[in-house]
Order: sequence, then structure tokens, then C-alpha cells
Amino acid sequence: MTKYILIILLLISPFIGQAQAENQNLPNDNLMKSFTDSAVQKSVLPFMSDSLRVGLSIGIYQNNKVFTYNYGSTQKGKQILPTNNTIYEIGSISKTFTGTLLAQAVQDKKVKIDDDIRLYLDNSYPNLEYRGNPIRLSHLVSHISGLPLFLPDIPTLFQNANFDTLPFTISKIQENYSKEKFLDDLHNVKLDTIPGFKFRYSNAGAQLLKYILEKVYKMPYDKLLKKYISNPLNMINTNSLFSNNNLNLLVKGYNDKGNIMPYNPQILDAAGGIFSTVSDMLNYIRFHLDETNPVVALSHKAVKGNINDYAVGLNWQEMTTPKKHKKIWQSGGTFGFSSYCVVYPELNFGIILLTNESDRMTQGRLEEVADKIFEKINSQ
Repeated sequence: MTKYILIILLLISPFIGQAQAENQNLPNDNLMKSFTDSAVQKSVLPFMSDSLRVGLSIGIYQNNKVFTYNYGSTQKGKQILPTNNTIYEIGSISKTFTGTLLAQAVQDKKVKIDDDIRLYLDNSYPNLEYRGNPIRLSHLVSHISGLPLFLPDIPTLFQNANFDTLPFTISKIQENYSKEKFLDDLHNVKLDTIPGFKFRYSNAGAQLLKYILEKVYKMPYDKLLKKYISNPLNMINTNSLFSNNNLNLLVKGYNDKGNIMPYNPQILDAAGGIFSTVSDMLNYIRFHLDETNPVVALSHKAVKGNINDYAVGLNWQEMTTPKKHKKIWQSGGTFGFSSYCVVYPELNFGIILLTNESDRMTQGRLEEVADKIFEKINSQ
């Protein structure tokens, strides 16, 4: 199975000890006073040397200590340093929140992880099975349901696409799309193989899981997010509703040409539209490092694959490092934002990187940065 596919303002204070990157006029707040500071600086500079980059915020959690760093700018062409409370769109890392909510629903005995999804859908969906094998809840969090990338399913949308205008086209389609239309279009889905075997990246799967969770809890997704994740973890600037953002902290996202991109439409919140900060995501990392918590443990349990090679949990990607440590991660990419989150439960170590620029290489480059930071810090 391949890794997940990419689809989808505070003024600089003179009192934060802003440092200048070596041989570069790159604004940052790295004080360069510790080994960790140096490890981050050496890992980040090659990434930020690319003229496509805008801003980058980094959080590291290590043995109950946190380290944060900010580079670049919140706006293209200006020098407005991000902060720990700068709000970014986190893309498909949002799916791990939805997977965590599914694990919570299992813990609350609202659902069973391998239930036929049709148990929680009104009306009849005989099309959501193949040769008697139904789509199960576990398939929705591992991209093996057979559902399309988006509903409505418009394959021609991506043929000879203009990637400068495609984000705006998708946004317009999704902004005028409703839950009712989604569920109606779900009747037209045609599976071509038994669910649970074939990898097919699907934002629609996360959207459908959202509607199922809302039904079993009789509560909207944003309220579920607050009740079970953001409020208990004190993630004060994390939410799935654009209207709830502090607009003074929310940054705009850019594509590889420096153009401002639209935020994800509201209907895609559970798939890739959650907003958060480095400060909040460090609390999320702390939560996901504790595998004695049954919700966390279930969300990390492999649904597909083998962790010794590559596996997928409840919207988490997983593998074992060469030194036999469990590595659990997810990346995110929207029209104008890229992100990467990784936890090493056995080492009590995690990293979050958030940036307000998105191109086809950014997510992979963020993973490289995180790997370099991890290797440098854990080599001493």
C-alpha cells in the first residue's frame, strides 16, 4: 500500500530574541542555545531555502518537555513571523481526529469497528457491498472502502486539469453540496471489488463516517470534536468551523505560484478542514503518545497491513523504524496548506509541522524535515 496521496497575525516582537538563519535573511525565533535548537535549525534551513516557502511552525514533544519554533512569514512578500498560536488548516491530519472519534464511539459502545456501515444509514444501499461483502466502518478510516475520492464523483474533473483553477472549481462544487445530496449520490456508487482489499484514497469515506458519528451521538461533528478532543485537551484554537476561528491568528494559504488559495469547504471538515495551531497540536501529540488510553490504543490499531512493514490504523499510517520503534504519522495537504504529525509512543516523542504553502512536494519535504529532527535529537 502506498502512502496517502496528496489531494486536496501577530507582528514580530523585538523581545522574542529573533535569530537570523545562518547565511540567510530568514526570520525565525530559534534562539540557538541548545542541542535541540541546533538540530531543528540544521533540519529546517534546506526546506525554508526554497523560494516557494512562506511560513513554518514546528512543535516537538519529548519526555514531557515541549519545544516550539517559527520560521518565515504568515504572508507572502512580508516579514510577519508566525507564532505558536498561528492558526493553520491541517489537511488530512483532520482524518486522525475523525478516526479518534470513531475509537471513542467504539469505547462508548455506540458502534463496533467492523459494523456494516448500512446499519447507520437510512434507506437501502444494496450497492455498498460487493458479492455479499459490505463496506465496514474500519474500511472508512483506511481508504479501502472502494468509495471515490469525492462525492459527487466527477472523474473528468481531474483530466487535463489546470491546477491553478482546480482548487476554486472543487471549492465551488463542494460549497454548493449538501449532506442530503451526498447521501443521495451514495446510492450511485458502484464497487468494483470486495471492500477491505484495494487501496483507493477517499475523502468521501471520512465524510460518510462523520455523518454516521453525528447520527449515533445525535450531535454535530463540531460539537463532537469539542466534547471529546479539543475541550479535554485544552486545544483552544482548534475547530472545524471557519466561523469559529480567531481571524487575527488565522493565516492564508498559498500555492506554488504564490497565489492565495481557498480554504477547504465546510463539508470537507472531517476529511481535511480542521484548523489548529502548533501549541494545540502538541497537546494532541501528548494525548496520542499515551497508548494506555483505550481510545488511543484502538485508533493506533492496524486495520490493514503489518506495522513491521507498513500499516494503516484509524487514519494513521504506521511502521516500525530500523531500531524497532513504532512510528505513527499522518500528513496533510489542502489547496494552500501542508502539515505533518508523527508520534513515537515508545520514546514519548512527537513532532508537528505546519506551513501555509502547498505544492506536490511539500508534504514529502515536511516528512524529511521531521525525520532529520528525530534522527539528530535521538542520536545523542
